[in-house]
Amino acid sequence: MKQIVIASMLAAGVICGSMAVAEEPEAANETHHVKNAMITAKVKSKLAAKHLTSLTNIKVDTDDNGVVWLSGKAPNKDAVDMATMIAKDTEGVTSVHNDVAVQP
Repeated sequence: MKQIVIASMLAAGVICGSMAVAEEPEAANETHHVKNAMITAKVKSKLAAKHLTSLTNIKVDTDDNGVVWLSGKAPNKDAVDMATMIAKDTEGVTSVHNDVAVQP
């Protein structure tokens, strides 16, 4: 397990280090995808940390501008609002579009 964590940290360091020198359009595009994936992972992790099944059923996507898109279904408005609040409070998120529907 330690080896996986260390390997992940090293990979993240390599990725972050390469972001500073990315000058080519392809490299910049890859940098955006890595950044988007990191934001999406952070939001999903925060939702899962609440230990509410209703929040783990929410789909999270992030665009190139740091805009998070939430979709799926939740059991009530409180769960929808909590998902929005969690996403907004995540580093790197510029805004949140919440398309989560309350299940009837």
